Amino acid sequence: MSHGLYLYGIFPAPGPQDCSLEGLDKQPVQTQVIDGFAFLCSEAQQERYLASRRNLLGHEKVLEQAMQAGYHTVLPLQFGLIVESWDTVTKQLTKPHGFRLEQLFAKLDGQREVGIKLFWEQDRELQTLLDENQTLRQQRDSLEGKNLRMDEVVSIGQAIERAMEARKQDIIEAFRAALNPFATELVENDTLTESMIYNAAYLIPWDAEPAFSQQVELLDQQFEQRLKIRYNNLTAPYNFAQFDRVE
Repeated sequence: MSHGLYLYGIFPAPGPQDCSLEGLDKQPVQTQVIDGFAFLCSEAQQERYLASRRNLLGHEKVLEQAMQAGYHTVLPLQFGLIVESWDTVTKQLTKPHGFRLEQLFAKLDGQREVGIKLFWEQDRELQTLLDENQTLRQQRDSLEGKNLRMDEVVSIGQAIERAMEARKQDIIEAFRAALNPFATELVENDTLTESMIYNAAYLIPWDAEPAFSQQVELLDQQFEQRLKIRYNNLTAPYNFAQFDRVE
């Protein structure tokens, strides 16, 4: 039983053709053109889709496969969007916001989003810091087995924290210096875990990705012992397909 239409993303008309994409619940994905915009959709088999890893990846896979098939310009819709009819889409999206959708298409034309997440092992980094900075190590060691005043304990802790922050910023600045020149636009997002020290999305020209990737490889070699780099070289442009980021 269908519960309406599940929407994945919007492309410039006529949109993806003959891609044979499989959507959520293994439903065939279709292209529907409404008011000059091509929507990728499938029949919704549930009233509401849980944001499980499987469903989120299924949603993302539809868009990525369309992009890999050559339909590079896409406005991804947020996960879980189900509409009862195309009238709803016309009334709530294409008619009131058509001009802004066109602006986003223009901005994203010939561009792609890539993403970098940096992780370090905090304990190992701290040990390296203390190995390299004998003054801090001596101050830290002086904590052991002594009755220090609280302000002394706090002072040493803050000194170590500042030194760790400086190490982190040095790494981040190295990545900015190497990668930011490629970016038409850049979004630095919040770090999601304690071990993650940087989380950035870049909008770059489509054909600049090999050179960007090469820079990531060089950075990986430079920081080989200190960092894990998660590089996503193809993703729907969620960070840049937003109304509030239209100039």
